[in-house]
Amino acid sequence: MDAQFWDDRYGGRTRLFSGEPNGVLVTELADLPPGQALDVGCGEGGDALWLARAGWLVTGVDISRVALDRAADASTDVRDRVSWKQGDLTTAPPPVGAFDLVTVHYFPLPREPEHTALRALLASVAPGGTLLFVGHDITPLPERLDDGHAPADYYQPAEVARLLDADWTVTVNETRARVSPAPPGSHHTHDTVLRAHRARR
Repeated sequence: MDAQFWDDRYGGRTRLFSGEPNGVLVTELADLPPGQALDVGCGEGGDALWLARAGWLVTGVDISRVALDRAADASTDVRDRVSWKQGDLTTAPPPVGAFDLVTVHYFPLPREPEHTALRALLASVAPGGTLLFVGHDITPLPERLDDGHAPADYYQPAEVARLLDADWTVTVNETRARVSPAPPGSHHTHDTVLRAHRARR
């Protein structure tokens, strides 16, 4: 799934998603003081904009220029609090220890034998920072979807939890019913949620 794939997907509709923040983000982060945040796979910006309006300084990263342009158009009230960057996490890792919050919602991060991209993502969380990694519950899904992709080829939150080292404390690792409706055409009813805190040094 490259930039062209996602540009075509976003470009095929006026808006692919609702523009509202994901329910898990709002539920899990309501008590977290603002700081520097990274939104991986930010899409049209629903989560990043919610964070910016809550006082966070946000970097939203996505592979799709179409999605980022829409996010930028929606961010006129918080342009001083959010920046949009086109990038591919598998080839351009985020800066080490730069973010008090790294949030990943439904992002298809391919599994790797050495977990290189995942480890780079984890390393971007600052000491004392928080990781929020949310996926679709793939339990009821077929091994291969209609578009040819296999859900098991991508990291799931529970697997990420198992790969965390002793610097991390897992505070949430569960499957729960979705707080907000799934996008049109989706039949997902449950989310898998990982929230983890990195120790201060």
